[in-house]
Amino acid sequence: MKAKQFHEMNTEELKAKLKELKQELFNLRFQHATGQLSNPMTLNICKKDIARVLTILKERELNIEKRAKA
Repeated sequence: MKAKQFHEMNTEELKAKLKELKQELFNLRFQHATGQLSNPMTLNICKKDIARVLTILKERELNIEKRAKA
C-alpha cells in the first residue's frame, strides 16, 4: 500500500491493519522457512508496510502533521 492510503485511515483502522500485517509477516516467514514462498520480495514489502503504519501512528501520537509541499 502507499503511504497516502495509510494516512487516510483513522487510528483504529491503522491498529487493525498493523495487526493484520504482523500476522501476514508471520505467515510469510513460515512459508519462507519451509521453502513454499514463491516471491521473497513480499517479505520486504510487508516489513515496509508495517514500518509505514508504525510511523503514521507515532506521528499522530506526537501530533505531527505532514505539511503539503507547495
